[in-house]
Amino acid sequence: MRLIEILKPQDIKVPLQATQKTEAITELVNLLAANGQLLDAKKVLDSVLDREATRTTGIGNGLAIPHGKSNGTANLVMAIGKAATPIDFQAIDGRPVTLIWLLSSPPDKTGPHIHALARISRLMTIDKFRQQLSSAANSQEVFDIISQQENAL
Repeated sequence: MRLIEILKPQDIKVPLQATQKTEAITELVNLLAANGQLLDAKKVLDSVLDREATRTTGIGNGLAIPHGKSNGTANLVMAIGKAATPIDFQAIDGRPVTLIWLLSSPPDKTGPHIHALARISRLMTIDKFRQQLSSAANSQEVFDIISQQENAL
């Protein structure tokens, strides 16, 4: 699976207006909804926030991957936000988050959801890739960096 098969440039927001975790998740869900990606934004938001309440999705290195499963979407959808100021996600390394990849999928489509989570995690272990994303100035740059990195794999 390639992330750029799921991700669309218009589903990337640089910078996010949010300064808190719940605001950032809401902003990304609203972005997906505004772009016609969701059947029910409230269901998607509730599922992501419920998942976040059980355990943080701040996985370290300035990255969070909030995600959830609900019938608020017909297929796996993804949005990315880059925070203007780092956000406390209670990450496992104790550091705030600047890059947020949000995923949502229907409950019956677990495979693609897990593959996307694994792919994001794998990409984010690449130091140069993380550095390029952190210096990206706009949504198109973020998309292009992801696309170039996926083509290199």
